[in-house]
Amino acid sequence: MARKIENVVVLGANGAMGSGSGSVFAAAGIRTVFLARTRDKAEAGRARAEQMVKSTAISRFIEVGDYDALEAEVAKADLVFEAVAEDLAVKREVFARVDKARKPDAIVATVSSGLSIAAMCAGQSDSFQKHFLGIHFFNPPNVIVGCELIAHAGTDAGVVAFVRDLLAGPLGREVVETTDTPAFAGNRVGFKVLNEVAQLAEEHGVAFMDALIGPHTGRAMTPLVTVDFVGWDVHQAIVDNLFANTKDEAHAAFELPGYMKKLIAAGHLGNKTKAKGGFFRSEGKGKDAVRLVVDPKTLDYRPVTENVRALPPVVGQMKALIRVGRYQQAMDAMCDATGPEVDLMRKVVLGYVSYGLARVGEVVARPRDVDRIMGFGFNWAPPSVLADAIGARRLIGLLDRAKLLVPRVVVEAAEKNLNLFDEPEVDRGRFFVAA
Repeated sequence: MARKIENVVVLGANGAMGSGSGSVFAAAGIRTVFLARTRDKAEAGRARAEQMVKSTAISRFIEVGDYDALEAEVAKADLVFEAVAEDLAVKREVFARVDKARKPDAIVATVSSGLSIAAMCAGQSDSFQKHFLGIHFFNPPNVIVGCELIAHAGTDAGVVAFVRDLLAGPLGREVVETTDTPAFAGNRVGFKVLNEVAQLAEEHGVAFMDALIGPHTGRAMTPLVTVDFVGWDVHQAIVDNLFANTKDEAHAAFELPGYMKKLIAAGHLGNKTKAKGGFFRSEGKGKDAVRLVVDPKTLDYRPVTENVRALPPVVGQMKALIRVGRYQQAMDAMCDATGPEVDLMRKVVLGYVSYGLARVGEVVARPRDVDRIMGFGFNWAPPSVLADAIGARRLIGLLDRAKLLVPRVVVEAAEKNLNLFDEPEVDRGRFFVAA
């Protein structure tokens, strides 16, 4: 009998990822039960899901309840989707309850952003382990279609194939399969860049670094604004996990800056703590609102417009070229420019390309995989797009001079005179913004 997904249970449905992920299932016409610690929290999750998709129509596919109903609802579920706190002990406690109540063929998935899939299901029944995997949606799931699918060594291959088809078909996801390694592919590569910019901001300033590595370098949102959006607590959980559990060439880039630790301890978590803020915050309302930026040295906030450090002229040149679709020439300008500020920009951008493509063979199978998750998960220009725009031979020289790792796939592209980006139907221009 062919497997079907007719009933989904979302655990932790009141959170951003729980409600967002639940909206994806409900929007596909699948009965979806939102469960949270209280019924009121589950109702709040449903309201958030409606707000995300800007429609109340999905609610006809959503039911709500609290964790007292977990066993009864899980017993009917074809897929149990876990989105509780990003804490291994908490997740394992939830999975123990799920294991006792689930149908023998029910799939169990976690939306974890980087914890070990194998560790989460260790000690559960053989059936549970065979049907357990990671489905890492990116926030907000109703907008960002990139999705990582992560099996552990014990996941049944048929289950992986079925979930891949479900995600790519009815759920409309761009699916990338990764190995069960810390933070998988997208967050490992992405948060290396985000945390590196946060480290550099301690010396060079928050507003300056955020503008220097802005949309002209191939990203929809500036790096430190992204961290504020994600949440400093989430950022810390991801980089702490990577700093503790990876020992690669970029290990130092995952150490959370000391000023961020102090601000987190004082309750600064980014956009989710509006009054305290993160890298940025606003005071006042409407036309009287003033945007403030933190000083990493003093931890004080001041208007963004005060003591603004000038960006190097190449930033304006790159933006002008991008506005007329001359993306390769914009990369040429970055590579040719001189000066200490440009060296900083190249350090981050070339480091991203190097680190992302060096994960091929370790975390993903092909350059195309890391390209897809960075392009469709982070909305950043994929590493291969930047590598092709720079040129493989030139890139090798730049990486050598910057003392960055030269990935094997870049060497092969140079030797064979090949482009790395393998998405003929994707317009490279979608990844460049001139703002």
